[in-house]
Amino acid sequence: MVIKNIAVLFSGSGSNLEAILQKVHNKVFGDTKIVVNLLICNKFDAFGIQRAKKFGLETKIIENSKFSSREEFDAELVKHIESANIDLTVLAGFMRILTPVFCDRIKAINLHPSILPLFKGAHAIDESFASDMQVGGVSVHYVSAELDGGKIIAQETFQREAKSREEWESKIHAIEHELLPNTIIKILTKGDKC
Repeated sequence: MVIKNIAVLFSGSGSNLEAILQKVHNKVFGDTKIVVNLLICNKFDAFGIQRAKKFGLETKIIENSKFSSREEFDAELVKHIESANIDLTVLAGFMRILTPVFCDRIKAINLHPSILPLFKGAHAIDESFASDMQVGGVSVHYVSAELDGGKIIAQETFQREAKSREEWESKIHAIEHELLPNTIIKILTKGDKC
């Protein structure tokens, strides 16, 4: 059996982290066992830290506010990821724009709450809801130095159907909690051919 180690980076409530821990961590897919081997959070009070503890996992807290530059912070992330023998790094609500210091060294995927390349950035849910698009959705893409600009790996859409703002966001999160774990499994069991 092959063991594949993943790192999960998060900043907030950790609902996508929990979905990964429930659906992927310590599970076997074919001849591959996937293990969450490293958790990093840049906010000491993020609720995701408590979610991780329910699974017996400790989170490494690396606060970006303690570093003088983005590059210095990214170098610290790279150091921890490289020392943990990680096969894939997953950004699950990690609210940082990463520099080439990170992107050129680490194979990472990111979850984004819109159909890329539309509605890049931190306000994607509000912007997609406010648009006249008749579909919303979620994308998983490789991380690059361009914000939300890496190669798209997976996407899923849903119909507008007169949803309220709250229903729109709820539908996005429901899709995220399935699409991200499934994409991790595909990448680590089939290589990059998703």
